[in-house]
Amino acid sequence: MKLFYSESQDAHAPATFLLRGVPAPSPERPERAERLRAAIHGLGMELSAPATLDTPLLRERLARIHTPRYLTFLETIHARWRELPGASELVAPNVHPCGGGHHYPTHPVGQTGWHLHDMACPIGADSFTGILASAATAQAAAQAVLNGENVAYALCRPPGHHAGPERAGGFCFLNNSALAATVLREEHERVAIVDVDLHHGNGTQDIFYARGDVWTGSLHADPSEFYPFFWGGADECGIGQGLGTNVNLPLPLGSAGADFMSALETLLNRLDDFSPMAVVVALGLDAHKDDPLAGLKLETEDFTRVGERLGQLSTPVVLVQEGGYPTDSLGHNLAAFLEGFRRAYSFPN
Repeated sequence: MKLFYSESQDAHAPATFLLRGVPAPSPERPERAERLRAAIHGLGMELSAPATLDTPLLRERLARIHTPRYLTFLETIHARWRELPGASELVAPNVHPCGGGHHYPTHPVGQTGWHLHDMACPIGADSFTGILASAATAQAAAQAVLNGENVAYALCRPPGHHAGPERAGGFCFLNNSALAATVLREEHERVAIVDVDLHHGNGTQDIFYARGDVWTGSLHADPSEFYPFFWGGADECGIGQGLGTNVNLPLPLGSAGADFMSALETLLNRLDDFSPMAVVVALGLDAHKDDPLAGLKLETEDFTRVGERLGQLSTPVVLVQEGGYPTDSLGHNLAAFLEGFRRAYSFPN
C-alpha cells in the first residue's frame, strides 16, 4: 500500500467556522493531518508527497467533475473579495440563492453566496494552495493504482465529499473521492465510491447522479436530523443513466457499531450487483462516539471491523480520507481501520 500526503495542504488553515450561529474553532485544521500522520508512522508506514501539485492534467480532470466558473471562483475569489471596501480577511457568504434563484452574479459577494453552500468553508489568502494540494494527493493515490498498486491511501484535508459540481460545503471545496474515481475511469469501465463517513456524501452524489458508469453508495447519519439535511434519503436512487446506481443507507442518530456493520453489509451487497472494476473508499472516521461532530457511536474497534470488511473487496482500492476531527481517538481510529484492511485485503497482482 502506498500512502500520500502533501504538507502544502496546511496552507488552508481556517481558525473558525459558524456553528449554530456562533463562531467556533474549526475542527478542520492542520492538526487533523498531524494526528493522522502520527498514526500512520506508528504503524511503520511512510507517506509520500505527490510528485506535482498543479498540472494541466489535474486541472483537466477537475474540470470533468466541477464547472469552470466554480474552479475559477475558488482560485480568484480571495483577491477579488479583499478589494471590496471593508471586506473581512476570510471569504464568507452572507446571501444565498434560496428559493430557486437562477441568475449567476458577477459581484464577488453574490458569487460567494452561490458557491459556498454554508458557513463551514471560509477561504483565506492561501486556501486555494491547500485545497489544490488535497486534490493532488487524491490524484496521486488513484494514479498509483492505475500504475499497478492494488491499494493506495490519500491523506486529504480539506476533505471533499460535500463538494458538488459548483458548490463547497461542510469543509469541502474539491471532491477528492470523485476525482479519484475520475482517474480510475480512464482505464476501468465501472468504478464505485463507497462512502462510510458520518455525513452523507451529497457532493459526490450530485456529480454522478445521472451517470451509470460510477456507482455511489453512502452510509451515514439520517439527514432528516443531521448535516447535510437536504440530501441523503433512501429514495434518492439516481436519474436517467444513473438510475439505480446511487444508494443511500441513512442510520438513526446514535446508532452504534452493530447497526453500522449491518448497513455496511447491505451496502456492499448492493455494490456487488454493479460489479465494479475498481473502488474508491471515502473514508470518514467521524462516526466515532467522541468525534466533535458526533452523530453515531462507533468505538475504535469498530473501525477494525469496517477495515476488515472493506478489505474483502475483490478490486483495486483507493482510500481517500474524508472526515474525522481532532480527538485523542482520531489516530487510533485510522490505525484500527488500516490494520483491519491490510489483514483482510488479498487482491492478487
